[in-house]
Amino acid sequence: MTPPTSDQLWQQIVWLFVLAVPVACMAWTVTHEEVFREPREFCQKCSQSCRNLAARKFFYLFTCEYCFSHYVTALFLVITRFQLLLDGWRGYLLSFFATVFVANIYMSLYSRLRVDIRSEKAAADLKETEKKVKEQVADSGDGAESALTGKSA
Repeated sequence: MTPPTSDQLWQQIVWLFVLAVPVACMAWTVTHEEVFREPREFCQKCSQSCRNLAARKFFYLFTCEYCFSHYVTALFLVITRFQLLLDGWRGYLLSFFATVFVANIYMSLYSRLRVDIRSEKAAADLKETEKKVKEQVADSGDGAESALTGKSA
């Protein structure tokens, strides 16, 4: 299947929003997820300690989802040859920045969703802990009360 041409606007829009999904996925995974923690920590250390400016910037790319998404987008545009609105180099330039933009919107939404999920999980854990504490207090209170009255439970 070939990418849509400049006269197929709706198909180009669909391609843009679909192409941004794997770009966002790859950029987020490399820059945030546990599977890449060790290489990311190495890159972070090098981005702060290398003497050469170019080396510091190179290693920084693997720690910033926004920066990394540019390189992932470039890779996907080479693979798919997707051009937006115009044919030729101008279409590649537009598709490059539009894909980065949409991918970063996806990553921002995903980040916000994860914060909400973590917040809800923390609230549920807190309620569960409070419930257990109340049950323990109630259980120990019954035992203390029966010990004082001399009655067995």
